[in-house]
Amino acid sequence: MQGKQVPLERFLILFIPWALAALLKSDYELSYLIAWLGSFLIFFLTLTGWVKPLPNDRSIAEQLMRPIFLVQIIFAGYMACTSIFYFLDVLGYQNFEKVRTTLIDQDRLQFTAQCQRYYCLGHAAFVTGILIFMDYSAKSKYHISQDKLANLLMMFAVFSFPASILFIKIPGLSQFANQFSSLSFIAGTLALAFAIPLKKIGNTLICICFYFFNFYQALISGFKEPIIISVLVLGIFLYPNYKKLVAGIFIPILLLLFMFLPTYNRIFRQNAWSENASTDEATELALNAALNSVDSGDEDDSNWGFLVYRLSEIDMFIKFTQSTPKNVDFYGTKLIQQSGMAIIPRAFWPDKPSTEDLIMERVYDAGVVNRASSVSAKPAFIVDAYLTDGALGVFLSMFIYGAVAQLISTKAENLFGGYILGTALVFSGLFQIMWRGLSFEFLVNTVFWSFISMFVVHKILTVSNILKEG
Repeated sequence: MQGKQVPLERFLILFIPWALAALLKSDYELSYLIAWLGSFLIFFLTLTGWVKPLPNDRSIAEQLMRPIFLVQIIFAGYMACTSIFYFLDVLGYQNFEKVRTTLIDQDRLQFTAQCQRYYCLGHAAFVTGILIFMDYSAKSKYHISQDKLANLLMMFAVFSFPASILFIKIPGLSQFANQFSSLSFIAGTLALAFAIPLKKIGNTLICICFYFFNFYQALISGFKEPIIISVLVLGIFLYPNYKKLVAGIFIPILLLLFMFLPTYNRIFRQNAWSENASTDEATELALNAALNSVDSGDEDDSNWGFLVYRLSEIDMFIKFTQSTPKNVDFYGTKLIQQSGMAIIPRAFWPDKPSTEDLIMERVYDAGVVNRASSVSAKPAFIVDAYLTDGALGVFLSMFIYGAVAQLISTKAENLFGGYILGTALVFSGLFQIMWRGLSFEFLVNTVFWSFISMFVVHKILTVSNILKEG
């Protein structure tokens, strides 16, 4: 069924919302809403298998970590669907109530609609890249005994963590630390999800300790993403065995996190990052502030600000579209060339230009932040796609992004004997950066070296006879 030719018109239908929104671009509000709702249509057409049949080697619940599901939902959902609060803010709403009597800023509304059209175009191109290369029909020549999976996953968690610490201490190779730290977290969470239904008490207790250690690390990171991801991933891994329980517990927890996290992160950063308090004290202060702000029913202004300016990155995108190509020309192949430079480890090129400095140059040139400011505001992947060559850059870059994610997932399953080790562990662990997408240089560098790491891990497992051929 996966090898069946998909009619071209089914892919073209994914681009109809963008085309219709572009046709009606003179009506800013209508154009925005068509583009925004268009992403939900794309989700429906792809996740139901209408455009191309979904892989039938596993049930839907047992393949949620594959790119068509998790990567699309997180990456495209965050990119294309979170701007609705910014749009409401532009129209004069605050906390979902109309509070402004002044005229709407039509220029700001126009650019909001324009950027949303790019989001819709990017979403369609991205998922087209996934679907064209989505084929899991080839059998892997490697396998591992099912009864060894639970212990192997726990071993991955245990050994990946010290490996990440080791890479931090080796000059020029610190970029591998995040890879193996992420791999350790995914392995530990997956091991916990395996151990619970198998009723392996020892494994379960070890994995629970490991999971809460990782959750605490996420809690004191000062960022919302690690906290949300730690809960989301555990829910996804447990879902196949405990569907109703997971739906009843994890969905409310995720909703509560979105309520609490804006206040928690704000208070934690104010205290921990300014060194006004220790990490534990800052955590306690932040938790008390978040809980009391909800319990008392007081309005927390940071929540709306979080939804408008921090949940979505459209405000930054707008600033780039206002300056390019009006004041700053499209970059063409320059960002791709800089991405190639970023791949070379500093251990082999001590004088390599700072990747962050290269990225921040286009931020300064666009006037997004002042050069004298200490703020770091790196553009998202789709922004770099736009800066490369406008709408064409968005289409080509996003298509390649989806295609690469899918091809890596397929290769991982071929190398590691199927979905569990291939996509759920290795792809989700080493290539977690593809869930969000960063600037070209950071993404290309991380994906390239994660690809190398994937083959190194495969070689270790085959040489040690854990992963067997045949």
